[in-house]
Amino acid sequence: MAGVEPGPRKGSFWRTAKAVAWAFLGVRQNRAWGDDMRSLNPLHIVVVALVAVVVFVGSLVALVHWVAG
Repeated sequence: MAGVEPGPRKGSFWRTAKAVAWAFLGVRQNRAWGDDMRSLNPLHIVVVALVAVVVFVGSLVALVHWVAG
């Protein structure tokens, strides 16, 4: 791989969201993870993951308010 520059990373929003969702569940095949690392933009992964965390925590808080209320 010496001397080979990686091309631009092209990944759709749906593929990024799917990769983050599988990572949240903790089930990801090694080959699929490698494909994602080569094709997805790291910035997009971070943004989608942060949004997913906010949605997850918000839904937990709403669930607790609903059950306790």
